[in-house]
Amino acid sequence: QVQLVESGGGLVQAGDSLRLSCATSARAFSSYTMGWFRQAPGKEREFVAAISWRGGSTFYADVVKGRFTISRDNAKNTVYLQMNSLKPEDTAVYYCAMFSGALVPGVPDINDFRYWGRGTQVTVSS
Repeated sequence: QVQLVESGGGLVQAGDSLRLSCATSARAFSSYTMGWFRQAPGKEREFVAAISWRGGSTFYADVVKGRFTISRDNAKNTVYLQMNSLKPEDTAVYYCAMFSGALVPGVPDINDFRYWGRGTQVTVSS
């Protein structure tokens, strides 16, 4: 069973930065597209960012574009989400997820992501 463990969440003020990490136990980690999603209270889980197998391609939700950066270290089986200029509306539980298909332009289908972590809470105060 593949495990994903997120870390790095916390309580910050608007304008601050956080770096989330997601470590996985998956073999052949470099064969998976990785994604970050988030879910705020009372809202559906939404896409944040995704990165291709080797990190050559990335895609972001419009609401985080220019502020968040997704990256991966295949040697460490880890994907990261650098979040800058955080806003109160970024408050949510952040989840990482794995998808065995290729990253194509456009918002990935959440249902394509087979493995999920349990999430890490990010709270941004105004």
